[in-house]
Amino acid sequence: MLGQTGFRLLNAPTFLPAYILLLSNGSDIAVGLALALQSMGMMVTPFFGATLIEHRPKVLPVGLIIGTGMRMTVLGIALSGLLLEPQAALIAIFVWLTLFGLFQGMQGVLFNFLMAKVIPVSKRGRLTGLRNFLAGITSAGVALVGGRYLLGETPDISGYSHTFVLAFVLTMCGLLMLLFMREPEPPVLRSKSSVRSRLRELPALLRDDPDFTRYFLARAMTSAGRMAMPFYVLYAGSSMQLSGSNLALTTIAFTIASTVSNLIWGAIGDRHGFRLVFILATSLWVAATCLLLLASGVLMVVSVFAAIGAAVQGFQNSSMNLTLEFGNREDLPVRIAVANTASEFAGSIGPLAGGFIAASFGYESVFAVSVAFLLTGGLMVMFRVREPRLKRQSL
Repeated sequence: MLGQTGFRLLNAPTFLPAYILLLSNGSDIAVGLALALQSMGMMVTPFFGATLIEHRPKVLPVGLIIGTGMRMTVLGIALSGLLLEPQAALIAIFVWLTLFGLFQGMQGVLFNFLMAKVIPVSKRGRLTGLRNFLAGITSAGVALVGGRYLLGETPDISGYSHTFVLAFVLTMCGLLMLLFMREPEPPVLRSKSSVRSRLRELPALLRDDPDFTRYFLARAMTSAGRMAMPFYVLYAGSSMQLSGSNLALTTIAFTIASTVSNLIWGAIGDRHGFRLVFILATSLWVAATCLLLLASGVLMVVSVFAAIGAAVQGFQNSSMNLTLEFGNREDLPVRIAVANTASEFAGSIGPLAGGFIAASFGYESVFAVSVAFLLTGGLMVMFRVREPRLKRQSL
C-alpha cells in the first residue's frame, strides 16, 4: 500500500507531466520523451527479472535489492530539481526515469510472481483491490499536501521536488514492510537458465497457449493507448489554470476514483474473471478520453479525470491478474516477462509518438490515435481471448 502510494504520485498523469513541461519551457516532445524513456526501460529488463528468480526457492531477497534501486531513482528525480539548474535537471530526470523504468521492469516480474505465491487466485481480486483502495486514500491525502502546501498557486521546481521527496519516503516505508513477510517455497522449480535460452523457448510457449498469445498482443495494443496519458492534464490546461490547487484536485479525483473502483474491479474479477474487467475498463477509458474533448471548467475536467483513473486502474488490475492465470506455475516468471515486455514496448513508443503528434497536429489528434489503440485491444480480448479460468476448468 505504501509503495503504491508513492509510485502513484510519480505515475499520475498530473504532477510529472506538468513538472517536465515547466522544466522544458512548454515542450510537448520533452513530456512524451520522458514517459517514453521510462517505458523503454521497463521494456528491456523483464526477462532479466524472470531469469533472476525462476530457479530460486525464495525471491524476496532479490526483490528487496531491485526495489531499493527503483526507489533511489525517485530520490534522484527529487534531488535533481533541488540541486541542478533547470536544463541540467531536465536531462538528469530523463536519466533517472530511464533507470526507474529498468528497475521497474524487473520489479514487475518479481513482485507479481511473489504475489502469485502468497495470495490464492480466488482472493487476488479482493486483496489487490483493498491494497489499491487504501493506497488511493493515502495518495489523495499526499496529493493534497503536495498540491496545496508544497506547490501552491504558482508551482515551481522546488515544490515539485519536495513532492517527489515525499513519494520516495513513502515507497521506502512500503519496501521495509516486506521484511516482515514470510515467503513460501514452491514445490517445483525450473533449472537456472540464461536470458538467451529462455528467449529461444518463447515460440513454443506462445504456440502452446494461443489465448495467452492473443491476450498479450491485445494488452500491448491497449498499452499503446497510454500515449495520451501525459497530455490529459496539459489539454485540460486550456480550460482551467494549472495551479497547485487544481493539480491537487485532478490528482485527488484520479486517485480516489482508482481507489473506489478497485473494490468494484476486484469483486467483478473474483466473481466473473478479469477478462470482463479488462473489457469494461477499456470501454470506460475510451469514453472518458472522448469526454475530455468536450470538457470545460474545473468540475467537468475533474469528473473526466475520475473516470480515467477508474479505467486505468481497472486495466492495470485486470492485466496483472490475467497474466497470472494462464499456463502453469513453472513458466509464470517468463509469461509475466513476455506480457510486460510487449506492453512496455508499445508504452515506450506511445508517449514519444504522442509528443510529436501533439506538437504537429494538436492534442485532439493524440486522443484520436489513443482511442483507436484502446478499442483495438479491448475488441481483441472480447472476441479472441477465452476466459482462462473456464479454459482451466475444461481441461
